[in-house]
Amino acid sequence: MAAPNWSETAMLVIDMQNDFVLPETGSQFIVSGGEAIVASVIQAVAIARERGILVIWVVREHDPLGRDVELFRRHFYSDGKGPTAKGCKGAELVDGLVIKDRDYKLVKTRFSAFFATHLHSLLQSCGIKSLVVVGVQTPNCIRQTVFDAVALDYHHVTVIVDATAAATPQIHYDNIRDMKNIGVATPTLQEWLQL
Repeated sequence: MAAPNWSETAMLVIDMQNDFVLPETGSQFIVSGGEAIVASVIQAVAIARERGILVIWVVREHDPLGRDVELFRRHFYSDGKGPTAKGCKGAELVDGLVIKDRDYKLVKTRFSAFFATHLHSLLQSCGIKSLVVVGVQTPNCIRQTVFDAVALDYHHVTVIVDATAAATPQIHYDNIRDMKNIGVATPTLQEWLQL
C-alpha cells in the first residue's frame, strides 16, 4: 500500500463519543469493542496531525426529544434524555480526544457521514481525494460512510482495522473483509504509521 498525498487526505474520526464508547454511561448505543480502541484512535489522530492530514470529527448530536433520530430508535428519547443528545455528557468525545483549531467537527444524524450532511462538498472544497477512517461502529457508521466514499470515487479509502471496532471481533472482521473486497485498504495502525 503506497502512501497517498497527505495534503489531499482527511481522517474521519467517527462517533468516538461517551455514549458509544464508555460502558459506565449505561447508553443503549454502547459498542462493546469501543473502549479498547481509544488509545489507537488517539495515536492515529496525533500522526494525522503531524502529517498535515485534515482531521474531521464526525459525531452524532441529537435533539433531546429524538425528533431527528431514525424511527427505530425514537423510543430511546421519550424522556427527553436519549443517547448523544445535544449538550449532554454522552455526546462529548471520550477523554483524550480533543478537537483542535485546524480540525473540523461535522454533526450527522444517520449512519453515513455523507448522508444529509455537507461532508462531500467540504472535502471537495479542501481538495481531499483520500480518506482514512477510525472510530465506531464497523457494521453501521464506518461501513455506511466507507461505502458512500467508494461510491463517490475517493481515490484511496483506508480503514485502520485496530482503530475501529464493533460489538464483537467477528462482526468487526466480517465487515472489514467486505470493505476490503470493494477496494478499501485495511492496514493495522502500525502498518499505517509506516507509510
